[in-house]
Formats: sequence, C-alpha cells, structure tokens
Amino acid sequence: MSIDSGAILILGGRSEIGMAVAERLARQTAGDPRTFVLAARRSDDLEAERARLLSAGADAVETVEFDAGSLESQSRVVADVLERHGAIGVAVPAFGLLGDQSRAEEDPVHAAQIVHVDYVAQVTVLTDLAREMRAQGRGQLVVFSSVAGIRVRRANYVYGSAKAGLDGFASGLADALAGTGVQLLLVRPGFVIGKMTEGMDPAPLSSTPDQVADAVLRGLTRRKRLIWVPGALRWMYVVARLVPQPIWRRLPR
Repeated sequence: MSIDSGAILILGGRSEIGMAVAERLARQTAGDPRTFVLAARRSDDLEAERARLLSAGADAVETVEFDAGSLESQSRVVADVLERHGAIGVAVPAFGLLGDQSRAEEDPVHAAQIVHVDYVAQVTVLTDLAREMRAQGRGQLVVFSSVAGIRVRRANYVYGSAKAGLDGFASGLADALAGTGVQLLLVRPGFVIGKMTEGMDPAPLSSTPDQVADAVLRGLTRRKRLIWVPGALRWMYVVARLVPQPIWRRLPR
C-alpha cells in the first residue's frame, strides 16, 4: 500500500529516528510531489537535515520553529502546516527526553520536564493531529512508545512512567480512530543505540535508528497498528510480566 497523500511532518527535526524515518519516506514517495516539514528548535540550523532529505528524493523540504516545551508552539506548527500545504499525510512526533533518573528523584522540576516532553506534549500534538486527520478522512500517525513503559523499572521509572502513559493514550486513540481512514502506528522499540543513549551499555535485543525506521516504514505501508522493534521483544515481555517484583526492581535500565 502507498503512503497517504499530503505533507510529511517530522516533529523533532534533529531526532536520529525521526530523520531515519523521513529519509525512508522520501525514498518511498520520490516522484510524488509533496513537502517534508522539519519542526525543531533553532529551525534555521537544519540545513544538513534538509539536504539529506532532498538527496533521498524529497520534492521540497521546509523547516519550522517548534518547541516541545510549549503547548502553544505545537498547535501553531500544526495549524501552519495545514494552512500552507492543505493536508498532512504522515506525522511523526519524534521528539523525546530520556532525562537523568538520579536527578529526577531529587528534582521535581526535572521529573516534570521529562513527563511533559515524553507524555503531555505528545498527547497535545497527537490530539491536534488526530482531529485534523479525522476531518481529512485520511492520514498516518506514528507514535514512539517504548518497552520501558510496558513494565516500568526502578532504574528509569520517571521516563518509563511517561512512556507507559503515552502507550495507553496511543492505544486508546487508535481505537477512537478506527473506521475514520486514519492510521495510528504504535511503535514499541527496545534500547536504541544512538546519541540519546550514548555512553550507556546496550540492553539485550537493542536496535539502531535505521532498524527502527525500516520497521516503521513497513508498518506504515502495511497499515499495521502495533510493532515491536525488534519483533522478538513482544515475546520477551510476555515473560517479563511474570518476573517477581523483588527481582524486577534490581534489573538495570
């Protein structure tokens, strides 16, 4: 199946995973005139990302200022893209904050910052996008959850709790969108080896941004509702739910 027509919006235009997804979408839609919109802070400094997408086959690439910490910024970006391009075919909220667990346990402001970026800001922009796509009668949303939210660990419970909330919200939103022509693809990756996790020891069944992006493209074209990356994590977490809590709390990130 093809990718829905309309602009392709990447919220978090510097995200490794977001850019890897965008690059694959540029190749997939090459020859199909459409605009890619990269939304990020310091949007005037996205020339390398813009060139990467043009090289991959994108017809046009625009940049727009976006701050995940500002709810007003999110609504403004969505409204601006709709006004300039008429419809959004694919939207990928790829922004996120891993944060510092030790700091979050002592600093409520930092804990709230993690939860805001990884949950509240996601809920806001997804609600905005879902409303507009429902009105269009088409569109594809990609939501990045995490296995960290499937059973929250003591070692990163602030980040994990935000992802748990997002996973639940996205699952409910997908049900609400059933029959509207809008696809929501919920992605549950494990540990992703990249800039965000630099210096950390990779967990079992780790993946790279490219591997996540390949899975996302397959999920979009096949109209999937849920994917795990890698797929073996689905079965690993069937077992993980059965691990006794005294053992679970001692597991690393």
